Amino acid sequence: MPRILLVDERKDIRDFIARFFTERNFEVSDAPSGADAITAVKKDRPDIVLLELKMEDMDGIELLKRIRKVRPDTKVIAVSCVDDIEVMSEAKRLGIVSYLTKPVILSELMEVVLKNLGTERRFFRLKKKVPR
Repeated sequence: MPRILLVDERKDIRDFIARFFTERNFEVSDAPSGADAITAVKKDRPDIVLLELKMEDMDGIELLKRIRKVRPDTKVIAVSCVDDIEVMSEAKRLGIVSYLTKPVILSELMEVVLKNLGTERRFFRLKKKVPR
């Protein structure tokens, strides 16, 4: 099962995206800060990190550099409210695989995630809900 780490200070965004991927059989963890993200990258060894670049405790570019030191092979997708060409260029130089701006369209995010996992969409269908 693919593992995704969501890094965003906003709990509502983490919960929304986590629910979307969990319902499609992904293993999802989250981190509300850069420091928590580094711990999660070490512990959970995610296949993909979905990263907000604008955070209070640590600049997203700095966090990206630290992720690269800890787990250089982890794929990082920026899902950010930052729409700055210089920041985008620096993030790409540091190896992000894609850059999506918020508000994110979940179907587009799913396509980018699956493309970077090298997996077909048909393997990730909604879980069947059990009747109550």
